Amino acid sequence: MIPSRVNIRQFHRRILRWYTETGRNLPWRGSITPYATLVSEVMLQQTQVHRVLVKYPRFMAHFPTVRRLAAASQRDVVAAWQGMGYNNRAVRLYRLATHIVHHRKGRWPTDLEGLQALPGVGRYTAHAMMAFAFRKNVPVVDVNVRRVLSRVLWRMRHAGDLRPENEIWDTAHRVLPRGRAYDWNQALMDLGATICTARSPRCERCPVRAVCSSTGRMTPRPREKSVGEPARGGIPARIYRGRVVELLRPRLSGLTYVQLSRLIASEFSHDDVLRLEPIVDSLERDGLVRVIRRRNIPSRVSLA
Repeated sequence: MIPSRVNIRQFHRRILRWYTETGRNLPWRGSITPYATLVSEVMLQQTQVHRVLVKYPRFMAHFPTVRRLAAASQRDVVAAWQGMGYNNRAVRLYRLATHIVHHRKGRWPTDLEGLQALPGVGRYTAHAMMAFAFRKNVPVVDVNVRRVLSRVLWRMRHAGDLRPENEIWDTAHRVLPRGRAYDWNQALMDLGATICTARSPRCERCPVRAVCSSTGRMTPRPREKSVGEPARGGIPARIYRGRVVELLRPRLSGLTYVQLSRLIASEFSHDDVLRLEPIVDSLERDGLVRVIRRRNIPSRVSLA
C-alpha cells in the first residue's frame, strides 16, 4: 500500500519537472540499443559514474555492437575492461553476448521473462533494459531509487534506513506514472545520486521536499561497522585478484606462479606462491584466467 498522506500527483509533477530542467547528460541516455543499455548497466554495477563516463565510450568504440563483442576473444574483452575493476563483469558480459549471437541469432527478448532467462541477467537489469531500451512502462529499482522511495513515501528515522526491497519493487509499480517510465526512472536515479544521497541528503535542495515524509526528520546515518573480507597479509583478496589480471593483460603467453608472485610481492618467498594459488583458483573458477597444469601441478597462468 502507498501511504495515503503522500500526494503522488505532486510527487510526479515536481520530480519530472526537476528532471527536465536538471537531468544529467549521460552518454547512455537518449536513443539507445538493448546492447548499449546492457553495457552501461553492467559497467555501473559497483563502479562510480565518473569512471564509467570515461570508460563507456572507449569500450563501445572497441565493441560497438553485440556481434562485434561476441566475435572478439574473451581476452580482448577483459583487456578492454582495464580500469573498471571487478573483471568478472566483463566475462559475464562477453558470455551473454555470445549467447545472444549464437543461440538467438542476435535477437533480444522483448519481455521481462525472456530477458531474465538470459545468462547473468537478473530482475534489475531486465527492468532497466525494458524501460530504457524498449521504453516499456516498468519500474527500475536500484539502491538510489529504493532510498528515494523509502524516504519520500515513509518516514525514515535514520538516513540509513530503507524499506524492504520487495516492498519497494511493489510500490515502484504502483507509483509509476503511465507513459513516463523512462524519464521517471532516470529522475529517481538522478535524485538519489545527487541530492537524496545515503549519508548527507541535501533536503533543502530537493524538488520533492514539500511532499517528502522524511525531509528534516532524519537523524544522521549511523556509522556502520566494517565487515571483514577475505584478506592476505592485510590486503583484501579482491585486490590481489585485480593485480593478477592487470599483470596478465599485456602478456599473451602468461606467467609462471613464481613470476607472478615475484611481481606481486615486494619480498618474494615460497609462501607467496602458496598464498597465490587459491587466488588464481578463484579467478579460474570465474573464467578470467587459464591455468596450465603438468601432472596436475599448476605451472603457468594466462588470461582466459
